[in-house]
Amino acid sequence: MQQWLEALILGLVEGLTEFLPVSSTGHLIIGGQLLGFDSDMAPTFEVCIQLGAILAVVFLYWPRFLALFNFKQDRGFSGLRAWGLLAVTSFPASLMGLLTHDYIETNLFNPVTVAWALLVGGIILLFIERVIGRFKPEPTTGLDNLTFKDAAIVGVFQCFSLWPGMSRSASTIIGGMVSGLDRKTAAEFSFIAAVPIMVLATAYVFAKHLGDMSSADMQMLGLGFVVSLVSAVLAVKAFVGFLQRHALWWFGVYRIVVAVLCFWLFL
Repeated sequence: MQQWLEALILGLVEGLTEFLPVSSTGHLIIGGQLLGFDSDMAPTFEVCIQLGAILAVVFLYWPRFLALFNFKQDRGFSGLRAWGLLAVTSFPASLMGLLTHDYIETNLFNPVTVAWALLVGGIILLFIERVIGRFKPEPTTGLDNLTFKDAAIVGVFQCFSLWPGMSRSASTIIGGMVSGLDRKTAAEFSFIAAVPIMVLATAYVFAKHLGDMSSADMQMLGLGFVVSLVSAVLAVKAFVGFLQRHALWWFGVYRIVVAVLCFWLFL
């Protein structure tokens, strides 16, 4: 019964935080620590529920994903041009992740380092909104207006997301805003850019560990997957609506508060 409750809670945490600039990985590390969820299956479970959240984007933005396979179109965010933008964005973090994977896994997957990442990321969000935002020209609006320069800048910023707690979504959105994108476009690009790499990561993990899973493990994975998928659909819709009316500094404040609580709990 306890494992089912853990699957439910962590699936909900993942779905609600995957696309918000607050770090789903950081929240899973903190949640897993508080729940005592540290079984050998934990990494596989976390990848599985991340896939559930990622597929929520496919559900909500399916016309955009269909456009990726429209190879007759050579403009906007479709066909080979869109794949090129995604490749340029994904390359820097993918390369750095390969080079630093062992170090990160050994040294940064703990609540204290997550707290530092939440704190630093929160301060950066406040800085971006309060300082840089005032001096930027009219932002680029819409995925179809993305340039390869935008994709490259976002890709460099995504490297910061390798630090658990920094947040892939936050890194992508900050990079997009620095490049000149509006918040909504930067957020939607972060949603779509996450799908290819997460699908590949999930396929790799399942191929590696599928033979070690029992039927009970598979049922727990299924529960976490479904809860993550449904909650992510709701979170994405709410987040996009929020960005059309509000700034990101609220998330900066939230990150700083959570960081302080983590220091209090785990130091």
